[in-house]
Amino acid sequence: MNGDSKVARRYHWLSEGLKSFVDQPHAAIEGANQGEIVNLTDRRAEASRQGQLDLLHDLGPDRIVRELAALERGSAPVPEPAQKLLPHLVMPGHHDVRESDVVMRRLHGNIAAAAERGPTDFAGLLLVPNVGARTVRALALVAEVVHGAPCRFSDPGRFSLAHGGKDRHPFPVPLKVYDETIGVLKSAVQKGRLGREEEIGALRRLDDQSRQVERYATGPSLKEIVAGEFEQSHLLGGRSVFGWEVAPETTAVKSTK
Repeated sequence: MNGDSKVARRYHWLSEGLKSFVDQPHAAIEGANQGEIVNLTDRRAEASRQGQLDLLHDLGPDRIVRELAALERGSAPVPEPAQKLLPHLVMPGHHDVRESDVVMRRLHGNIAAAAERGPTDFAGLLLVPNVGARTVRALALVAEVVHGAPCRFSDPGRFSLAHGGKDRHPFPVPLKVYDETIGVLKSAVQKGRLGREEEIGALRRLDDQSRQVERYATGPSLKEIVAGEFEQSHLLGGRSVFGWEVAPETTAVKSTK
């Protein structure tokens, strides 16, 4: 990476006898000498490559950013408390959930991660009956609450998109999704206590994927998302203090005759 021009130089190669693209894939690098080159494909850099993966796994993206910021300020990183403290949540002065209350790139990241990780992790691993795509979307938000850093909670209204509200804000509670979410979490906790961490790991990967894809994920507006929830509410057992949601075409119409 050229720090001045912000341009990365990328090498592509394909040769006979190639066994690994990341471990000694070439015989030499030819070019004008522009200073010291950090060659992570050198066999002697294997420990460094593995260390970077371990660092990402152990600390996660958020803590790595905090550590780097502390180093750039020339001070030692602040020790992380044993119990993470939640920030002071500032709730808006209105009850309905508006697009201004939600960081949409995060919400789009949640939705995209559910679509990408859901078939991989949840259909084949969790084996919880009737868990559908809508439940995995809810789990993406739940996973962020469980694993997310405090800085992720600057838009608390976004998490209402997981299971709605009993007063229909932002939409009626989809009881089928609600019950399926509880079933997945209960199964993950019970099996985790027995040393089987696969399901908890699936939730963690869902959260990690949300953060990775939110940088480029796009999607519908909040208004469109909420409208879609109302449209399928009767299929998901939608319920509020006003009663059960019914399909528009089955709504009874009182005759005037």
